Amino acid sequence: MRQAKLGDMVKGWFVGDFNPAVIHSTACEVAVKHYKAGDYEATHHHRVATEITLIVSGRVRMMGREWGDGDIIVIEPGEATDYSALSDTITVVVKLPSTKDDKFPGVFETMEKVDDER
Repeated sequence: MRQAKLGDMVKGWFVGDFNPAVIHSTACEVAVKHYKAGDYEATHHHRVATEITLIVSGRVRMMGREWGDGDIIVIEPGEATDYSALSDTITVVVKLPSTKDDKFPGVFETMEKVDDER
C-alpha cells in the first residue's frame, strides 16, 4: 500500500508523468482542484491531450458557458478555453495522455501548408 496527501501534490495533480505523483503514468493525468470564487486561468489549449473536467461542486465559466455541479466538459485537442470560478469550486480533471509541455496560451492556430499554384 502507498499513501500520500493531496496537499503535497502540485496544483492538485496526483497521477501523471511528473513529480510528485502517486502513480507515474504517460497514459493519463488526474487532479482534484480547488478554486476560490474569482480565480481565473487564461485561454489555453492542448495540442495532444484531451482534457475532461468534472465540476464536483460550484459554478464555473468555460468554453463561453456556465457549468455547475455534476457537469462534465470534454475539451478535445486544439480546442481552447479559459476558466473562471464563479463560486468556490471543486473539480476533478483527467487529461489523456499525460504529455509534457502540452499547454499552450491562446487559441490553436494551424500551420497548414498552402499549395502554391504558379
